[in-house]
Amino acid sequence: MANPLQFMQQVRTEVGKVVWPTRREVFLTTIMVLAMATLTAIFFFLVDLLIRQGLQMTLGMFN
Repeated sequence: MANPLQFMQQVRTEVGKVVWPTRREVFLTTIMVLAMATLTAIFFFLVDLLIRQGLQMTLGMFN
């Protein structure tokens, strides 16, 4: 079992090695995520619309 003080020193050392993103990188990544989420939502909306229309046409033939 490691000494708690030694553990905290190791944690500080590892956190110091982390390369934090810049404000610009965070902003651009956020915009990209929002854009991809929007495109995905539009895609699934259109697929759902096509499936719904197909089912309505198919079921309409039997009525």
